[in-house]
Amino acid sequence: MPDLFKNKSKFLSELPSKPGVYCMLGNNGNILYVGKAKNLRKRVPNYFQSEQKDPKAALLMTHVCDIDLTITNTEAEALILEYTLIKKNKPRYNVVLRDDKSYPYIYVATEHAFPRVEFQRRAKAQKGKYFGPYPNTNAVRETLTELQKVFLVRQCKDSFFRNRSRACLQYQIQRCSAPCVGLIDKNDYDNDVKSTMQFLAGKNKSIVNALVKRMEQCSEQKKYEEALKYRDQISRLKEIQAKQLVATSRKTDIDTLGIASDGVTHCVAILSIRNGSVIGSKNYYFKIRGGATREKIQQGFLSQYYLSIKSPSEIIVPVPIERDSVLENLLSDKAQRKVRLTNNVRGNRLGWLDMAHKNAIYGLECKVSSEASLTAQLSTLGKLFCNGIQPKRIECFDVSHISGEATVASCVVFNELGPLKSDYRRFNIKSSNHGDDYAALSEAVGRRYKRIKKGEALMPDILFLDGGKGQLSSCMRILNELNIINIIVIAVAKGKSRKPGMEQLFLTTQSEPLNLAADSPALHLIQRIRDEAHRFAITGHRLKRSINRKGSRLDGIEGLGPIRKRELLKQFGGIHGVMKAGIVDLAKIHGISKSMSARIFNNLHNHN
Repeated sequence: MPDLFKNKSKFLSELPSKPGVYCMLGNNGNILYVGKAKNLRKRVPNYFQSEQKDPKAALLMTHVCDIDLTITNTEAEALILEYTLIKKNKPRYNVVLRDDKSYPYIYVATEHAFPRVEFQRRAKAQKGKYFGPYPNTNAVRETLTELQKVFLVRQCKDSFFRNRSRACLQYQIQRCSAPCVGLIDKNDYDNDVKSTMQFLAGKNKSIVNALVKRMEQCSEQKKYEEALKYRDQISRLKEIQAKQLVATSRKTDIDTLGIASDGVTHCVAILSIRNGSVIGSKNYYFKIRGGATREKIQQGFLSQYYLSIKSPSEIIVPVPIERDSVLENLLSDKAQRKVRLTNNVRGNRLGWLDMAHKNAIYGLECKVSSEASLTAQLSTLGKLFCNGIQPKRIECFDVSHISGEATVASCVVFNELGPLKSDYRRFNIKSSNHGDDYAALSEAVGRRYKRIKKGEALMPDILFLDGGKGQLSSCMRILNELNIINIIVIAVAKGKSRKPGMEQLFLTTQSEPLNLAADSPALHLIQRIRDEAHRFAITGHRLKRSINRKGSRLDGIEGLGPIRKRELLKQFGGIHGVMKAGIVDLAKIHGISKSMSARIFNNLHNHN
């Protein structure tokens, strides 16, 4: 029995009557749960009651071997520390958000003479104007598309903008006014940028009024083409306004939360309202062992989510919360303005709260249905290949390249919850046999399973390979060399017609391929895993290929560093000028010796 429970009375009597954070630790010192308290002496003893009312707490205490305490000066400090520890350690009994991506913004580079508008994943510390955050990337991309159609403000990179000698395709399809080649006056472009920022700030009415005024002026001056352009912009803006889901005359930024739970899986839906209009929603899912109340889910979610971003001015929550709570004050300090947590609402706000609740219920139903479908697929797969035992872990390999260039192999992992993306791996293939899929796949499998044998990852129950008999034979040879014999290996070939549902499965236990029915749940899962491996491989291949093709012919020349490379390109006007130069011409550049110039010349022309 751990010393903590042998000396329980002594431990509890020495608890300080101060705010702080407590970490429940398991037998190997891992953090199982992190909590905060306004008064540790009053809060912690609740976990040691003989009859525990909270099933989650009862289950937790069966695994706790020690408790680590951190005393803070204030409850606000305890809240921040709790958030930090949960974010870092992801304890199994806390509400832990799994989607830890930064949030998307729209950025306007106002410092540039002709500002651009672009998507950015986070608000970076650079000059310009940011709008957001938006709930998801689709909301950002849809907004950018509308901006291109209405205001024709450029979205290209500055390097692209500087090097244009004629208008690009965006101008031809009327998505840009081509400021790069002077096809629009700077004052007119500045007006379009100003209107763009007003649109992003939700000031649609003022934009329409300004456009109407310009249209009338152009009409009076008989500039009918310009007047037509303004008329089309007004018409497009009216369409956008008509598409908005909900609007209110109060142009405030609000998030509305909805919570749905089936006791095991929990869904929190965030409905985002910006400048009085609903711009989208996003669902977050998590599981908590032992169950959790709506109050616990809401409390854990609010601190986890909003302490990592700048909060809107109001957050509407489904469960009542104390006025002037510590969390509300803390969010206000972080946002440097008043942030309200409200529950008792009516009118539009009540409608938004109901909408968020419906989104949460629908999201939970979809999640549960998806997991049930996956369970059925795994069960069928187990009956076919694992003697009726449902596989707990599946891996699949694929290879992607173009004529042997930038060969990348992928390994994707699925478990009973679906894709386990944290365990995905890519392998840059080092084999000298370019274009040899068998060698590439064997190398990837060998590297992966050497690591698995060392305990770096779990051994799967089934290993799928994208390919046929050849891939199966070459990989089995590698696995036998590693003395790995306790997994089922299956090669998945597309079949002669290469149509979905016609896949052939090659196994080591039979000479003829196995064909499953097109409506087999097991085949649907195999197709999904195979397609995911293909997607992950081709994404890695494209990334590697783009990096390779961005390289300079001057790379890899012994003694030629970045400063000299830059000087060469500058003096000769680019790589084509360097290619035309002779050894004597190269030697005239400051810092380039005769031997270096000969080395550069020989390297470039041997390469060519």
